[in-house]
Amino acid sequence: MNREQKVSAVVKNEFARAWQECGVFEWIALGYLALSSVLIAIYAKNLANPLRLIAAQAIVAFAILALCDGYARSEKRAILSGEKFPTKVWHFWRHWYPHLFFLFCFEELAHLVHLVNPGWEDAKLIAFDYWLTGVHPALWLEQFATPARNDFFQFTYITYFTYLLIVGGVLYVRRDWNAYWATMTYSATGYVMGYLIAMTFPIESPWFSMAGMWHGELHGGPFTATISFIEHFGRVRGAAFPSEHVAGSIAALWGAWKHRRWLFWTLLPFVACMCISTIWGRYHYVADVFAGIATGTLGYVVGGWLMRRRAPERGAKWEIAAQEAQSFGD
Repeated sequence: MNREQKVSAVVKNEFARAWQECGVFEWIALGYLALSSVLIAIYAKNLANPLRLIAAQAIVAFAILALCDGYARSEKRAILSGEKFPTKVWHFWRHWYPHLFFLFCFEELAHLVHLVNPGWEDAKLIAFDYWLTGVHPALWLEQFATPARNDFFQFTYITYFTYLLIVGGVLYVRRDWNAYWATMTYSATGYVMGYLIAMTFPIESPWFSMAGMWHGELHGGPFTATISFIEHFGRVRGAAFPSEHVAGSIAALWGAWKHRRWLFWTLLPFVACMCISTIWGRYHYVADVFAGIATGTLGYVVGGWLMRRRAPERGAKWEIAAQEAQSFGD
């Protein structure tokens, strides 16, 4: 065996070992990166820097595999030598990196929104909203706008960023690893569906498509100012259909329903107001909200099915991980 063959064998072995440490969440995440990379290659002519995008996705995929493998190795070292702090660090990042993955994918959509379709399809959703309600919802809601109401709905809009953190945090603290990863998988499945739809059906949102029709800005207090700051530096033009805010919130809410029912009833009023806030704040159409509810719910159904399918194979490993984590925390 020559040197190149030895290197190739080592790489294959390392990849296989890392892959063995992946769960259902990683399969969905890595599958999405692989599929979107293929789409980028196919529709490269529609993108400014396709190679850069593929390289970024390869780096993220490598980081996920490295993290899974590194966490598994740290557990083994801890069992043998009693390492505690390094294992806790690996454990933390192994469980909380999904939030960074979701952020990466959403921000990346700014470059992929016209991957397949070079135009905008907002006119279709504007027509749907008018057919459904008889008005343009975001414009109609202006009559009820006051600084206090604006700030309230901007506050509920911000709460989107907390739902998965709260549900995941409760499950993490309770060391319910199966439920934790099930909830992350619901979210990943719902998000991936939304990402793929956004790549093929570009919607830029009422904020852009209906600019000039508003009677004024939505003035408010600190929450309105916070959202304005976030939107100024982090807004993705496009990827409004389905609403990933709604999809992610609904997936997290289903996780609470399945695993911590009391948390579901606590979050439900906030999620309902958050859905309204997406229209109030001119970020989404009613159709975006409906589609977000649908993809978030499908994420729960499909993600739950995938978790059940893999439960016999992965259950023992989760149980071992839970026992080891408990021993490290004592």
